[in-house]
Amino acid sequence: MPSIFSRIVSGELPAYKVAEDDHHLAFLDITPLVEGHTLVIPKKETDYIFDLPPTELAALHQFAQRVAKGVRAAVPCRRIGVAVIGLEVPHAHIHLIPMNSVSDMNFANPKIKVAEARMKELAAAISAQVPAAETTTAAAATLAPQDSKGGRETTEASAAATPAANGNDATLSQLQQLTQGLVFMSESEAALEPVSYTAPAGGLTDAALAQLAGVPAGTTVEKQELTYFLRNHTADEGVLGNAELANRFKALQMYLKQELNEVQVYRFGSGPQVPVLVLGEAEGGKLAGFKTVLTET
Repeated sequence: MPSIFSRIVSGELPAYKVAEDDHHLAFLDITPLVEGHTLVIPKKETDYIFDLPPTELAALHQFAQRVAKGVRAAVPCRRIGVAVIGLEVPHAHIHLIPMNSVSDMNFANPKIKVAEARMKELAAAISAQVPAAETTTAAAATLAPQDSKGGRETTEASAAATPAANGNDATLSQLQQLTQGLVFMSESEAALEPVSYTAPAGGLTDAALAQLAGVPAGTTVEKQELTYFLRNHTADEGVLGNAELANRFKALQMYLKQELNEVQVYRFGSGPQVPVLVLGEAEGGKLAGFKTVLTET
């Protein structure tokens, strides 16, 4: 009997496809660990991935690499995790999982439910970002760029020419992706603006917080818990009956709580315009999070 994946390949069963060539197929997992969880398979049914001939195994991973680039470009995350389990379906497959922490790769976690409309949107977004296959010549040039004398640069020289980004840059970059286009709804709308600060030497006193928020010294500071602050926006349908936006706020909340320490919401003053800072401790003695403004009359 054909595997469920072979039935997808033949068209007997539907799937949210994100990439395909003559020998491989990639589609969204319908019981994902996180949004964007993608499966990559060879079209030829083979139970155990390491029973594939070496050339076919290499080709499968090269295809998966292209798909992973598409997933990472379309789904906000720090990395794409890779897993091969091979027990649940007797058809070789690779899991590509957008991850912001190691716990996102835990297959013991409850699977999430993603609405059909959102699955279609994710599949289209990922598909649009999957790069075209490189030719052998182009791939070779990428792996071994020529120097000015027509020879090949060494791996060490190439690595030295690319400085590594520090951890806080990565955090801010991720926050920029997660908050892009999001607005906080109170009596008006206000954008979420990602921020990064050097932690004050004397700690987060009210005076230091006021300076970070750009409000007058002596302004009252009220603390709130992050989950409570975002409770309306992370409800199943959000504040506007939009499940997609609710899922984005959930992803932002999860990232803040998993990747930053001691995350806290700080409200300044009593309105009608209430500046808000959401801050946690990032790597390298930094603070990171976002700021916004509430309207309360």
